Parts: sequence; C-alpha cells; structure tokens
Amino acid sequence: MIDTTDFDKVDVRVGTVVAVTENRKARHPAYAVTIDFGLEIGLKKSSAQITTLYTPEELIGTQVACCVNLQPMHIGSVKSEVRILGTDSVQGVVLLRPTQPVRNGDRVF
Repeated sequence: MIDTTDFDKVDVRVGTVVAVTENRKARHPAYAVTIDFGLEIGLKKSSAQITTLYTPEELIGTQVACCVNLQPMHIGSVKSEVRILGTDSVQGVVLLRPTQPVRNGDRVF
C-alpha cells in the first residue's frame, strides 16, 4: 500500500499524439510515439506496445494520459521519456483517454 503523499508524486498529464512510427528494435511489437504536452512540458517520446488495437494513423491526434515524471529508459531504438497509460486487457492494451478534449499538459488527478 502507498499513502496519498506517494500518490501525489506521480505526475500524470494529457497530451496529443503527433507522430507514430514502428519501434523496429523493440523486443515486442511497439510504436515510437511522439506526444505534445503543451508549452510547459513540450514534446516527449514513448515506446508503447499498443500495436494490437491501434494503427499509427488512428493514433495521430488522439489525446492520451501519460506519467511524465518517470526516469527515461531505452526501449529498442527509442528513449522512452513518458509512460502511456492503458489497461492490460484480454483484447490488448486499451488506452486511457479523456472523454472530452482538454488542453495538452492538463494534469490527471
């Protein structure tokens, strides 16, 4: 269990996907995703195993929730700076997204 102080350390923000390519060097099928978090945070990259349910074309312009304050890690050829949030579902990863458009960089709480 964690307390609310620990939970408050997690910085989850909404951003808009602006570019998607295949992360060919990842061990499992993945996309290299560029996300716009607005002026405060800017553009960040992530490697995401979301190829089962989403095509690159349908991801462009989609808003996604991401944890933006984790240590970056290299996944294949991508320096993954943020973690895109989704569910680990039987049909594959289902992205967590706002139901209404919001500003890039808005905080999730």
